[in-house]
Amino acid sequence: MKAELIAPCGMNCNVCSNYLALINDTKAKGVKLPYCIGCRQRDKKCSFVKKKCKKLLNYKIDFCYECNEFPCELIIKLGKSYEERYHMNMVDNLGYIKEHGMEKFLKAEKKKWRCSKCGKTICCHNGICYSCDLEKMKIKKKRYRWEE
Repeated sequence: MKAELIAPCGMNCNVCSNYLALINDTKAKGVKLPYCIGCRQRDKKCSFVKKKCKKLLNYKIDFCYECNEFPCELIIKLGKSYEERYHMNMVDNLGYIKEHGMEKFLKAEKKKWRCSKCGKTICCHNGICYSCDLEKMKIKKKRYRWEE
């Protein structure tokens, strides 16, 4: 897990479908998914809140938890949505980083998102390991949903 892949909003791009598609070269393996190197790497600030947050746009803060309005309504809504769909809450992520630091957060995330079969990283968007379970993606109807 890389610290530079933690987006300002608390999204862990290390476990994002598009980042995992890139590092596992899914297109070469017959699964066409968009590739992404992460929000910070592209200076995108945050896919979810950048257009609505002047502090992020103007480089006043690096993470939303540094804002005196944290957690704002936008990040709360985002966190709830992601928790329901993807087993991740950005507000919780940012709170953990603020309280325990990035190193402990990354260690906890590595454990949380570890594939029980091969030890690589599973995707937060669907629970699939793109290293050992990529074949599931070829038949999956909703690629960005967990099978409950």
